[in-house]
Amino acid sequence: MRLFRYFVSACLAVCASVPAHADTIVVAAAADLKFCLDEIVADFERAEPGAKIEVVYGSSGNFSTQIAQDAPFDLFFSADSAYPEKLARAGKVREVTPYAVGRIVLWSATRDARRMTLADLAKPDVRRIAIANPQHAPYGQRAQQALTAAGVWYAVKDKIVYGENIAQTATFAETGNADVGIIALSLARNPALAAKGGYAEIPADLHAPLRQAFALTARGADKPLARRFAAYVQAPAARSVMARYGFALPDGAGSP
Repeated sequence: MRLFRYFVSACLAVCASVPAHADTIVVAAAADLKFCLDEIVADFERAEPGAKIEVVYGSSGNFSTQIAQDAPFDLFFSADSAYPEKLARAGKVREVTPYAVGRIVLWSATRDARRMTLADLAKPDVRRIAIANPQHAPYGQRAQQALTAAGVWYAVKDKIVYGENIAQTATFAETGNADVGIIALSLARNPALAAKGGYAEIPADLHAPLRQAFALTARGADKPLARRFAAYVQAPAARSVMARYGFALPDGAGSP
């Protein structure tokens, strides 16, 4: 099943009414977390029968704008800590907590990406390259930074197709709508993609770190379930899941 079928429009979620059930919370999460956070949520719900975590996936920049306008989310998991930190200064979220450091990789369903470098993207046989939209997606911002640092941005910029978020970017590469995608390591390690192609990690020194953080929103800060889930994400079991998907722990977070 293709990745993008898993995703629900963030706009529909924002427009929807908040669930009435007392033990339900709504989480806005960066799309790189899709499979990782799905596992963590399932584990949490098994541990807390009756609790319900509804997760909407999308781009961190779009969620940040929506939360600034009081969208009905209880927690915000961002792919870039700068977004929740800005919301905290505006009083829209509380207790910004680093949870992971992400990585970007080259991935393809049609060629052996394991042997590729960014310089290979300038070759004529690579016709379309998928990255997330740098205007609001941290993984897209880091992809553009890496391409620029590698000296190939101007050679490839006319080949680029932009995904609305990093999951749609992976779908472009998965379906052949792009020859190669610069996607999140966490998505490349998802079994559905891992079965279709390998990946090559992009050197971390070519882009700013993907320091990721979550925060309780102003509406979620007083909800016991939101606080319990926030604590669970920082516990060893959840950290082990994150490590399996390729996330590094932020500085000072300790080992899983």
